[in-house]
Amino acid sequence: MKAAIVYNGSGPILILTSFDSLEHSKLSEKLGARGITKYIAYEVSVDKVKKQYGTRFSIILGDLSQTDDLRVMDVSGHHVLNTFSFEELGPPIYYPK
Repeated sequence: MKAAIVYNGSGPILILTSFDSLEHSKLSEKLGARGITKYIAYEVSVDKVKKQYGTRFSIILGDLSQTDDLRVMDVSGHHVLNTFSFEELGPPIYYPK
């Protein structure tokens, strides 16, 4: 499982995904189905997400299938930015490249 902050035209969101990579083509398809067709994604620690979101994390994780799935954890850009420091972000993934 991966957790990521996805910066898009309407602001950052926090996602959980069962894809093994943030560069998986099906992940971009799933984001595209939600209207997110251009973005920059940064992997963040799943442990940090679990710690910060507690019960909400458990509920969303329980709904996340183990193959090819995506769940939006937080759509409040302000909250997402205040929860993670820039130092906690992995390298950027640009889509489209």
